Amino acid sequence: MANAWKKYSDTKVVFDFTEGYKDFISTCKTERECVRKSIEIAKAHGFKDINYYIDGKIKLKPNDKVYYDNMGKSLALFIIGSEPIEKGMTILGAHVDSPRLDLKQHPLYEDKEIALLDTHYYGGIKPYQWVTLPMALHGVVCKKDGTKVEVVIGEDDNDPVVGISDLLIHLAKDQMGKKGSNVVEGEDLNVTVGSLPLSSEEKEAVKANVLKLLKDKYDIEDDDFISSEIEVVPSGKARDYGLDRSMVMGYGQDDRVCAYTSLMAMFEVDNPAKTLACLLVDKEEIGSVGATGMHSKFFENIVAELIWLKEGYNDIKLRRALTNSKMLSSDVSAAYDPNYPSVNEMKNTAFFGNGLVINKYTGSRGKSGSNDANAEYIAEIRNAFDKHEVSWQTSELGRVDQGGGGTIAYIMANYGMDVIDSGVAVQNMHAPWEVTSKVDIFEAKQGYVAFLKEM
Repeated sequence: MANAWKKYSDTKVVFDFTEGYKDFISTCKTERECVRKSIEIAKAHGFKDINYYIDGKIKLKPNDKVYYDNMGKSLALFIIGSEPIEKGMTILGAHVDSPRLDLKQHPLYEDKEIALLDTHYYGGIKPYQWVTLPMALHGVVCKKDGTKVEVVIGEDDNDPVVGISDLLIHLAKDQMGKKGSNVVEGEDLNVTVGSLPLSSEEKEAVKANVLKLLKDKYDIEDDDFISSEIEVVPSGKARDYGLDRSMVMGYGQDDRVCAYTSLMAMFEVDNPAKTLACLLVDKEEIGSVGATGMHSKFFENIVAELIWLKEGYNDIKLRRALTNSKMLSSDVSAAYDPNYPSVNEMKNTAFFGNGLVINKYTGSRGKSGSNDANAEYIAEIRNAFDKHEVSWQTSELGRVDQGGGGTIAYIMANYGMDVIDSGVAVQNMHAPWEVTSKVDIFEAKQGYVAFLKEM
């Protein structure tokens, strides 16, 4: 494996591309924000809401570009091919949810004149990593009258930030003796939001003052938290990382680094033979469940709509379309970290700078829960990447029995389609601030373009 940076006598193309990426992950810190921004970008590239065709009963024709917004939290984009859809699609599938803290249904309380928000962590995290950091609140509050209020607090330079306290070292003798898994307990990830009492109140005056501030700015009340989705995420923008600016540090790169590169790859292909699809889905970090996760039928349903609008629907066409498709499950892999070499088997590890990563399988403990891609399909992928001079590498997710993980690949493989995991290597995965290599980000986009063109 050669370092991909060495291909570029002028690295400007890499650095320019990742400026757009940094902006994307800086402003899109929830799945809703990612979907909204992706639709905005897609519209600028000629994509139309599929309801434009459904409502008007307009036939789809080759090279039409459409998207389907699933509840504002997952998104499917398509470029219609010249061949019948039943011959299969070429699919990129990433997820836009990331580990975080979610506010509970009744989050706001006061304890000894400090106001806090109660949370429940989302996805796999190390709780101790989420304390003593500046945090922001992102999300929506849906009121009983149908009003939807967007909330972002802690990103503007003039905004306050919030955060989670930790025990000072002087009093931490017992805490420091605990296992890392419970140094900070999940139930203790309570977010401090205020300490100033409202002068007109005698009981819980600090909580009352916080509620007044929320009422004044957002016209929301305590009970409105019941129908809200507010996420606690690290405050601040993605930054260049390293003195040479060769890396990106930012929140939510798992898996928005693959979501952004998949999305941008779609804009570089026109007039495909096979219909192209890009999936940006929710709930992957908790098992791809729910109406906006990959276990739902939303993708299957929208493909049925495509077939109906393009060539007339019947069920066998849908089954053939799904079975004959080929997919890259665009999800991140674990990058080698010189501080922790013992968790890797060095011949099968992803390294910064070596390009897009292919994981034949993920899972854990004997490949349990993984999609194990066929050798024939891997050969096709190799050929496509090499034909387009994409820098790529293969990896496993750590040493055997060291750990493991999963993606949406096994779900899509249930249709009988060829699927393999392919994404960007990440350090600090699931931490508040993750790190990627800029050249790997660019090579991922290049690899996804090659896949869309060749498959």
